[in-house]
Amino acid sequence: MKSKEKIYLIHAVDVSIKPSKTSFSKLWPDARIINVLEESLASDLNDDGGMTDSMKARFKTIGQYCADAGATAILFSCSAFGSAIEQVKTEHTFPILTPNEALFEEVLELGGKIALLTTFEPSVAALRSELAEMSKTKGKSVEVDSVMVPGALDALRAGNEQEHNRLIAQVAAEVASQNKGYSAIVFGQFSMSPAAAEAQKLISIPVLTTPDCAVRKLKNLLS
Repeated sequence: MKSKEKIYLIHAVDVSIKPSKTSFSKLWPDARIINVLEESLASDLNDDGGMTDSMKARFKTIGQYCADAGATAILFSCSAFGSAIEQVKTEHTFPILTPNEALFEEVLELGGKIALLTTFEPSVAALRSELAEMSKTKGKSVEVDSVMVPGALDALRAGNEQEHNRLIAQVAAEVASQNKGYSAIVFGQFSMSPAAAEAQKLISIPVLTTPDCAVRKLKNLLS
């Protein structure tokens, strides 16, 4: 008998698909997930230099497609589209999660100071804006240092996951060694999560990933 859940995962880059499947397999293996990939979203956002009304309209269409297909939840996996996803949320009553919603909830519970690592430059502004808005809404605060990991995403897109993971783990270890009082190292993109285990071996503070946090929240909402 199939699970009653029908969770749509919307990806703007194919490298987010495997980490999503891994987190569901690890934390909620019985969930029924459907992956939808639309690669032009990321490239168009980059070419446009930011969010446009046209992009928001495309997300509205994606959300309606999932609803028409019987979605019980939608999880978006690309961090750069926060404002468009928030608009989709207003159109439907079932759970719709931004990539980092659950992650940032856990971050705010930790409090203190975090290092936010990313491999895709356009994600940074959206991530910081989303966290700041959630912090204001929940009345909790956290200090954020943003850190880019150069070359990691290129390595992953070239099929070299080992090098991708090595670069991220190396930067995570370097950041943690600076002794700035971080409560956690946070990976701001789904595609980065395969590097978490390697990074965690090198540092003592927690490494938080977007897909693990998202799966935990969805399971709590839908179970």
